[in-house]
Amino acid sequence: MTDLHNAELSTKALVRITIATLVSALLALFLFVLPAEFDTDPTGVGELLGIKGMAGYSVGALSVQPQAYVDDAREFELGPFESIEYKYLLAAGQSLVFSWQARTLDGQLSEVVYDFHSEETGTDPEDAVSFDIGRDTQRQGSYVAPFGGIHGWYWENRGTELVTVRLNSSGFYAAAKVYSAAGEVEVDLAESNALKDEGGELKPPR
Repeated sequence: MTDLHNAELSTKALVRITIATLVSALLALFLFVLPAEFDTDPTGVGELLGIKGMAGYSVGALSVQPQAYVDDAREFELGPFESIEYKYLLAAGQSLVFSWQARTLDGQLSEVVYDFHSEETGTDPEDAVSFDIGRDTQRQGSYVAPFGGIHGWYWENRGTELVTVRLNSSGFYAAAKVYSAAGEVEVDLAESNALKDEGGELKPPR
C-alpha cells in the first residue's frame, strides 16, 4: 500500500514538474525567443527590453576597418534638469571603446540619468534600441554596432547643481552629432582622422 501511495505521489510530482517546465518554456518562447529570433512580439515585452528583432543583426568577431580609429574627448555642462545627446555615426560591425564621468564643479562624482541607444538608418527614431539605461556617476565599456546608424548617449542632470559630463572614446567613426535644446549640431571628426593618419598628436576637440 505504501509503495502504491509513493508511486502515486511520484507520478503527481512528475506531472507538476512537466507542467511547470512547459509553462516556463512557453513563457520564454513568447517573452524572449519570438521577439529576438523572429521579430514577433505578442506581449510587447521584447520591445520593452530592447531585444525585438536583435537576431536579425549579424556582427562578426573580427572586423577589419579601412580607416584609422579616432580618439574623441568631450565635455558637456548640464544645469539642473538639463539634458543632452551625443551620438556617433557607425556602420554595422564598427566599434568603439568609451569612458564617461559626471562631476560637480567641486570635482565630486554626481549621478545622472543615462541611456545608451542606437537608431538604425532609415527607421523611426521612436524605434531606437536601448543597450544600457539607468542612473550612475560613470560608465565604461566597449560597443560593436549591430547595424548602421547613429549610436550614443542621452544624459540628464536630475540634481540641483551644475554637472559636467566628460566623455572619452576611441572608435571607427567619422562623424558625431550633438542633440540639445539648441538643436542638432553635426561634429566633423575628419581632422582627428587626418592627425591619426599622419602620426600627429591628437588634440581634444573644442
